[in-house]
Amino acid sequence: MLKLDSIDAPVPSRRAFLTGAAAGAVLLAFRLDLKGARAADASDALSKAPAQPNAFVRIAADDTVTVMIKHLDMGQGNTTGLATILADELDADWSQMRVAFAPADAKLYANLLMGPVQGTGGSTAIANSWFQLRKAGAAARAMLVAAAADKWAVPAGEITVAKGVIGHKSGKQARFGEFAEAAAAKPVPQEPRLKTPAEWTLIGQRVPRIDSVAKTDGTAIYSLDIRRPGQVTALVAHPPRFGATVKSVDAEAAQGMPGVVGIVTIPTGVAVIARDTWSAMKAREALKVTWDDSAAETRSSDAILAEYRQTAKTPGLVASQAGDADAGIKGAAKVLEAEFSFPYLAHAAMEPLNATIERAADGSFDVYAGCQIQTVEQAVLAATLGVTTDKVRLHTQWAGGSFGRRATPGADYFAEAAAIVKAWDGKAPVHLVWTREDDMAGGYYRPQVFHTVKAGLDAKGQITGWRHAMVGKSIMIGSPFEAMLVKNGIDSTTVEGASDTPYALPAYRFEVHNAREGVPVLWWRSVGHTHTAHVMEVFIDELAHAANADPVAYRLSLLTRAPRLSGVLRLAAEKAGWSRKPSEKGRGLGVAVHESFGSYVAMVADVTAGDSTAKVNRIVAAVDVGIAVNPDNVRAQVEGAVGFALSAVLRNRITLKDGVVQETNFDSYQPTRISEMPRVEVHIVPSDVAPTGIGEPGVPVLAPAIANAVFAATGQRLRSLPLDLSALRGA
Repeated sequence: MLKLDSIDAPVPSRRAFLTGAAAGAVLLAFRLDLKGARAADASDALSKAPAQPNAFVRIAADDTVTVMIKHLDMGQGNTTGLATILADELDADWSQMRVAFAPADAKLYANLLMGPVQGTGGSTAIANSWFQLRKAGAAARAMLVAAAADKWAVPAGEITVAKGVIGHKSGKQARFGEFAEAAAAKPVPQEPRLKTPAEWTLIGQRVPRIDSVAKTDGTAIYSLDIRRPGQVTALVAHPPRFGATVKSVDAEAAQGMPGVVGIVTIPTGVAVIARDTWSAMKAREALKVTWDDSAAETRSSDAILAEYRQTAKTPGLVASQAGDADAGIKGAAKVLEAEFSFPYLAHAAMEPLNATIERAADGSFDVYAGCQIQTVEQAVLAATLGVTTDKVRLHTQWAGGSFGRRATPGADYFAEAAAIVKAWDGKAPVHLVWTREDDMAGGYYRPQVFHTVKAGLDAKGQITGWRHAMVGKSIMIGSPFEAMLVKNGIDSTTVEGASDTPYALPAYRFEVHNAREGVPVLWWRSVGHTHTAHVMEVFIDELAHAANADPVAYRLSLLTRAPRLSGVLRLAAEKAGWSRKPSEKGRGLGVAVHESFGSYVAMVADVTAGDSTAKVNRIVAAVDVGIAVNPDNVRAQVEGAVGFALSAVLRNRITLKDGVVQETNFDSYQPTRISEMPRVEVHIVPSDVAPTGIGEPGVPVLAPAIANAVFAATGQRLRSLPLDLSALRGA
């Protein structure tokens, strides 16, 4: 087998890791590196990564080629994309390709856009691995060629490789597996020749998703499927209010129930351990827990939002400014103002949180889960279990969605599972399972956010000044990532997509207020862009109409320094037939365009609305993600983004009453139904630029495109999310 041993790396303590992560380039640092002029610098740095076929390629005697995947695949299809990149440079046949999730080893498998951290997030999987896997594949190919040249006693330059076959003009041929062992002994070329785009055979073409068959026939193993010998199941009774703690527990009734093997109190609540999930659920219901709410969040979400409204009236921290926005607005011929509010949102992945921990005879631990930030998770597990990180082996499994939830800075559910194992004196493997209700009511949320915007227009409809305030709880403040991503009190993940707007505003001032509250918040698919894109695109649309200008033309006039945004906007408008507005009463087109995570997306929504209803008929999207490694997957991710975001546009919200979450399952927090899905068309801009990501960028533009279409259909402006359809009157 073509494989070199892993490189041993020193194991940092949890304190050392957190300090290093905060001081170095950590999670989401790519937000700074992939934007504007810095994109070329980031691409150049990635291209200098050494070739590591030893870390990423396994060629077996049976001729299979396994790509070691350092990222979590939670449905976004990065396993297919990463395998495609390597297979093309290797000149493998797609039928040979296999994937396996890499172990936790930040030295070998760091996300190159996150610094010394192995993890998945921010649509970086393809972007950070593009050069790395091309080099690994090219180096492995060169090693195979060298081995064949030695065996056949011919010059290496006379050997060809195509579709997994090594050949020579003499007629000699061999499959990869025949030379795998000999190739492994060859020196690794650090700067192998990479193919030109004209030589690619798989990149940019349609290839079947590498996980489709296994996910169809049920052989794909998710972490919820893990069954270790003697395994028991643990469920935790969490406090109904955030910040509450256990005051007392009466476990007598639960302890005597069938299947129950243990009940322990841990920092996050009371854990019931049983032989199976049902027994654990029934025993948890029998617990009598008294909670201490003295430090808990007891307000309603409406009360918190009301405080936001008052806060927005006061001066905030300046995120960015240029010129004199107030003077520009004061001297304007026309002034527009608007308020926007956004609720807490649950991640609501189909597979709830879960993890299995198995203690080995030597005191080490094997952990099976959908591991998203392996470096953090391994460090937290080791610290909680009281061992060094080399005693914790992570086995990453397929994950049934995440949307950011599995990537908590403190690896919360891993820490919870470890706390149970440590507190319980049993020796069996423990599978921590969160029910849907646990996942919905006891987790982290997209922050609730409030915006106020004020802008002036001159007599020609040109913007004279823009004043913008945002209020919401920071995700990064208080996390290990604060030192890197919070500057002068400004959390970049709160203001991204607004304070760095590509629109050419002559004078502007963006302010932010960091709210203090007890509701735990976390990044949600596309993070701050989920609300900033909506505000920017809806308000720009308002200004266009106030200026009696076409919304597409108006945007283009403000995007003269953003050619890639202008490109997707023009393409989406053309493909949607923007110039041919619907003649049907109550039907309208709306447009939005936005850049996030280094990718550019425009959408045109075709909506029929009126009388408290809205039906999204069609979405036409144009995307620029650089080189589209797997065009089908790019389209699928945009389609998936539409399905994911549509329910948040139409109805979803997490509300608190006296501090208690009211939505606890899919009956009250409904995902998008198939009957609601519009027809989605995705058009990809051809490009020769290094690829970026598409897992998240499709989300931000959907809501404003729909809201703007509702206005076009009805003449009524709905600003806040979810859209208040009850306010709509017949067109």
